[in-house]
Amino acid sequence: MTIRNAAGIITLLFLTSCGSYKHIPYFQDLNRTAALQQDVANFSPVTIQKSDLLGINVNSRNPESSAIFNYNLNRANGPSMDQPTDSPVNGYLVDEKGEINLPLIGNLKVSGLTTSQLRESLTQTLLTYYKDPVVNIRILNFKVAVFGDVARPDVYRLQNERTTITQALSLAGDLNITAMRTNILLVREQDGKRNFIPIDLTSKNLFESPYYYLKNNDEIYVQPDRTKYATVDRGYRVTTLILSGLSIIAIVLSNIYR
Repeated sequence: MTIRNAAGIITLLFLTSCGSYKHIPYFQDLNRTAALQQDVANFSPVTIQKSDLLGINVNSRNPESSAIFNYNLNRANGPSMDQPTDSPVNGYLVDEKGEINLPLIGNLKVSGLTTSQLRESLTQTLLTYYKDPVVNIRILNFKVAVFGDVARPDVYRLQNERTTITQALSLAGDLNITAMRTNILLVREQDGKRNFIPIDLTSKNLFESPYYYLKNNDEIYVQPDRTKYATVDRGYRVTTLILSGLSIIAIVLSNIYR
């Protein structure tokens, strides 16, 4: 065996130990040679839950009077959706009964409703007090956590209730090259239960998944692969080099005594 052949084998073993490019691209089974179209059938609107903070803004022909409802929607045009949740937020807190307390109206059941449904209901109720009321509602504490092997792990407040898991990962700077793309973990609390859902970013099936669109307080964990561990653990790297060297020696000896 020549030195050139030995060097080639060492290179091959090194590349093999570092993983394979085939695990890196997203949506590998998606046909990219032609334009495709797909019906969106997996989106379900976010519903209001206990402990949510609601920003409510009411306008009418009597703006001075209707302003009493506007208990701070000052974040409606506030920070961008990638701002962490460390700044104070005021709003109507949904209590343990799923209710909020509004001026003139009193306690109002809101849990289980979408913001659109609550807007329509509140608009009808306010017709008793105002002419042509215009109501806007937003969940102020709509947030997701992205952590693990991403560029910018953090808790992100979202202004868009139709945010996808890929958009959230983009907010976090996308996955590092050492991240596992086939086993992203989505943690979601729903109906008093905590659900753990595996997500495969290499498959186009993600676009049809009921978990493609995020809910309030979702958590996304990105697991690093062994390459990440190898970069910080010297012992692992030394062992890999020793095993590679022993493999080369075994190959050379087998050729010599053949």
